[in-house]
Amino acid sequence: MILCTGEALIDLIPQPGGLLRPLAGGAVYNTAVALGRLGARAAFLWPISRDGFSDLLLGPLARAGVDTSACPRTDRPTTLAVVSLAGGEARYSFYDEGSAGRMFAETDLAPLPSDLQALFIGGISLVAEPCGTTVETLAARAAEQGVPVMLDPNVRPFFIADEAAYRARLDRLLGLSAIVKLSADDCAWLWPGADRERIARDLLSRGARLVLVTSGAEGALAFTPRHRAEASAAEVTVADTIGAGDTFNAGILDALSRAGALNRLDDLDEPTLAAALRHAARAAAVTVSRPGADPPWRHELA
Repeated sequence: MILCTGEALIDLIPQPGGLLRPLAGGAVYNTAVALGRLGARAAFLWPISRDGFSDLLLGPLARAGVDTSACPRTDRPTTLAVVSLAGGEARYSFYDEGSAGRMFAETDLAPLPSDLQALFIGGISLVAEPCGTTVETLAARAAEQGVPVMLDPNVRPFFIADEAAYRARLDRLLGLSAIVKLSADDCAWLWPGADRERIARDLLSRGARLVLVTSGAEGALAFTPRHRAEASAAEVTVADTIGAGDTFNAGILDALSRAGALNRLDDLDEPTLAAALRHAARAAAVTVSRPGADPPWRHELA
């Protein structure tokens, strides 16, 4: 089982005439849905409000076969993200104060499942408190038990109130994560002016076993201590980029899980790495070809 822990929220997507359409979203939530649609055994852990958005959030997870039995239920409101689009690129304004997810506490954590293959974390759930500390605590427990942690910071600078504290948290998480995925924007914000390959090599020297760097239409790179792989972005008509990186994450985890490689990342061979990268890139291409975070089902990649 792959456990995804991080934000579930409602994206308010602009429509013709100035209307906003509510869609289930959140970086980690999108990855959980994508994993389920790809046929992976996936679970999701995040507080879910009892407000009018709960069915909108739980429905896609249920239809994708994602286990939500560990999700705490609360009367606090669901986080809202107002989306603006410029040239197909998504930008977000968040309404999160006192929300269900933001108040995710360590008391909400249960013991890790005995069949856990990997823990996926990232997104804005790492920024605010107390949820940021809760996710970090879970990640530390997983790493201590030998469960590989995958981290996608998915940095949203406008959401960060205390940059020093956030950077310190990311530094700790980068030190315990077995798989790190970074976008070109993440690299530019975290290490301004640094070469992406140098960034990857530095993270590998700190203990990461696999580092992934995505660059939109320029494709994606993957690095291990012994191998380097590259995948070109598929040529598609872009509807928007919402959920593209989240789907890429699911594709990587799905491919590595099916190859039996999540428990042997130190021995990850080049053919398995290249195949996983291609699988992730194909899945992400489907997502960008249609509006919103709408990842592919496995049959769509056949």
